[in-house]
Formats: sequence, structure tokens, C-alpha cells
Amino acid sequence: MEEEIKKCLEVLAAGGTILYPTDTVWGLGCDATNAEAVDKIYQIKKRLESKSLIILLHDAAFLQYYVKEIPDLAWDLLESVDKPLTIIYPNAINLPDNVVGPDQSIAIRIVKNAFCIELIRRFGKPIVSTSANISGETAPVVFNNISREIIEQVDHAVNYQHDEIQEVKPSRIIRLNENGEFNIIRP
Repeated sequence: MEEEIKKCLEVLAAGGTILYPTDTVWGLGCDATNAEAVDKIYQIKKRLESKSLIILLHDAAFLQYYVKEIPDLAWDLLESVDKPLTIIYPNAINLPDNVVGPDQSIAIRIVKNAFCIELIRRFGKPIVSTSANISGETAPVVFNNISREIIEQVDHAVNYQHDEIQEVKPSRIIRLNENGEFNIIRP
């Protein structure tokens, strides 16, 4: 794991893209604060930029750097969650326009996967996470389900957990609104 983290750190620092295991499905990632790197992710996925991306953090304490005001409900949800949860927050800050939604919202998941936690902690910035597939296709839960087209376009494909079969699904997604209400986007 150590060598893979080092390689990912080099690629991310250089503005490159990675293919990596997350706490849900295999993901495409880059430095979430680098607009050019984010553009590469959209190109690899063949995804419209109007569909915003998820960013990963290793610790909820870092939410304050990317969300203007964190609703109390977010803390309650984060403390009680037992499965991967992505929360869409209003009023993103310190992130490029191509990461946030047209309404200035940002989708953030606090990871529980040891590889992701260590990678993000050492990188010191959030990492984009979007499923490692062409937009509209099935998200890969194991490395062998990832298309050659995706693998060949990233700057580094992590050689770790290739053979692990996890029964995981994309995360739950909840949108928090400024008025204190919420909507469940994906149960």
C-alpha cells in the first residue's frame, strides 16, 4: 500500500489522474482544487460538466475549508451513519468552478477506506471521486470490471485491492438545503 500511496501522491501533485479503490466503487480521482486536473476527469468519463463531482475528505474536521457554513444536521448525519454517505452542501468555498454544482453546492464524502484515508491525509487536499466508468455505464465494484478505455487514459492505476471483491454500492446521497431541510437523492 505504501508504494501505491507514494505514486498517487506524485501523480496528484503533478495535476494527474488516478484510478483507485474507494470505500464504495473503484473511482477516478484527481486534486479537487486543480481545475485542469478536474477537466481531465470529465474528458475520461465523457461526462457533461453540468453534472458536478464528489470530493473525498479523510476527516470531517476539514469540511470547514470547503463549505461556507456546515448545517447542524450534517454533524448528526455524519455521527450516525453506518454506510458510505455523500452529503451535498450549499455554498462551496475554496474549490474550482468545475467541481461545484451550478448552484454553488458541493458533494462531499468522508471516507472510511484505509487506503483513501491515508492518501488524502498525506496529500492534504480533497480528491475528486467519481465512478471509474464512462458516464451512463455501470459503476465498477471490482477492478476487472473497469474498461480498458478508462485504464489507458489515467496517469496511474493503483495496483492494490485488485482481487478484493466487496459487495459495495455507490454511496447514499443527501442534499442539505440552506433552510435546514434535506432531500434524499440516492437512498
